[in-house]
Amino acid sequence: MNLAPWQRTNILAAMNYLKDIGRIAQNPQINNLAQGLMEVLEPSKRAIRLQREAAVAATAGAQAGRERRARERRQIDRRKQQMPFDGPDRRSGRERRAGDRRSH
Repeated sequence: MNLAPWQRTNILAAMNYLKDIGRIAQNPQINNLAQGLMEVLEPSKRAIRLQREAAVAATAGAQAGRERRARERRQIDRRKQQMPFDGPDRRSGRERRAGDRRSH
């Protein structure tokens, strides 16, 4: 996007004014407006900000998934749980290994 010199000058003046007010008032909304004007002047800064925000969001989402799965695993300890088994015992013979699968 090509700006006319007068447009660039006006945007730069508005951005500087907002930065000055933001320093005095400690208002994050004013700082965000100044940042938005900076992104109009330099679109590459916007692309960098969007990539950074996407990376942070992806990391947070992955971390939340790991935590949720870890909680679900800890809720049920299958080794301590007594589960009924109706089938035949496979280990009742003299040798527990199957003869057809392994050598003697």
